[in-house]
Amino acid sequence: MKLFAYSKWDSVSVAAALLHLAFNIYLIAGFESRPLWLSFVLACIYALSISWNINSISHNFIHTPYFKPRWMNYAFSLLESITIGFSQTYYHWVHMRHHSGNSDRPDESGKTVDLLSIYKHGKNGEPENVFSYTFLSFFRDDLGEIHRAIAAKRPFEAKWGRIELIAFIVVALAALAYDWKATLFLVPFYYLGNCLSSLNGYYEHLHGDPDEPIAWGVSSYKSFYNWLWFGNGYHAEHHYRPKTHWTQLPLLHDRIKDEQEKAGTHVISTCHALGFIAKENLAKETLSGEGTR
Repeated sequence: MKLFAYSKWDSVSVAAALLHLAFNIYLIAGFESRPLWLSFVLACIYALSISWNINSISHNFIHTPYFKPRWMNYAFSLLESITIGFSQTYYHWVHMRHHSGNSDRPDESGKTVDLLSIYKHGKNGEPENVFSYTFLSFFRDDLGEIHRAIAAKRPFEAKWGRIELIAFIVVALAALAYDWKATLFLVPFYYLGNCLSSLNGYYEHLHGDPDEPIAWGVSSYKSFYNWLWFGNGYHAEHHYRPKTHWTQLPLLHDRIKDEQEKAGTHVISTCHALGFIAKENLAKETLSGEGTR
C-alpha cells in the first residue's frame, strides 16, 4: 500500500509535526523542574514554532495532503489541530478563501473574497497597518461563520472541524489540570505565535500585485529559510500554482522566473517574518513617501 500521496519527503513534515507535539508536552510536563528563565526561552521558541508549523507543515498539508489513505489525513489533521491550537479543517477553509481572493482589495461594498487580505481593513485601497494586522487578526475569525460555510457543502468536514476544536479544548483542560501554572504561563505565547503567523502572512503579500496572478505573492529565496519552512519562501510561485508540491517549487521558479521579472514579482532578501527590515520593502516605502510629498 502506498503511504504518501505525493512524496516520501512528506515523512519529514510528519516527523516534524510529531516532534512539535512532543515539545509542547515537554513544555507542560517539565515546567516545575526548570528555572523560570529557561521556561521563558522555551516559551519564545514555542511561539515561533506555532508560526513555523502553520506556515509550513499545516499549510503544505492543505494543498497536498500527505497520505494516500484518507483516514490517515483525518488523523493527521486532528494531530495538527491539537498541536497548533485550532481546527486544521477550519484553517483549510479559510486558506482556500485566501487563494480565491489572493489578498484582493475590497469591492464596492467594502468586502474581500480573501478573509485574510491585507487590504480588508485598510483604507483608500492601501494595505492595513502591519501592527494592527499582526495583533488583531487573531480576534477576527468568526468560527460560527466558518463552520456554517463548511457545513453547507461538506457536512462531515464541518463535524470533523468541530471534533478537532473539542479535542484541543479537552487537551488544554487536561494540561490545566496537570499544571495550571505552566498552562497559563504559555497562553500569552500561544497568542504571540498566532501574531507571528499573521506577521508572516502580511509580508507574504505586501507589495504583491492583487491584479497579476504571477505576482500575487511575495517570494524569498533564502536557502535556510526554505529548508526550515519547507519551501514557504516560494510564495509567489505557490500562489501562481498552488497545487505544486513544496519540493517542486524551486523548479517552478526556474521555469517562470523570466515571466516573474517582467510582471514585477516582488522578492525580498529576508524571511517573510522579517519583511519589516527587508531592504526591498524599505526602498518601496521610501519611494512611496517621496511620491506623496
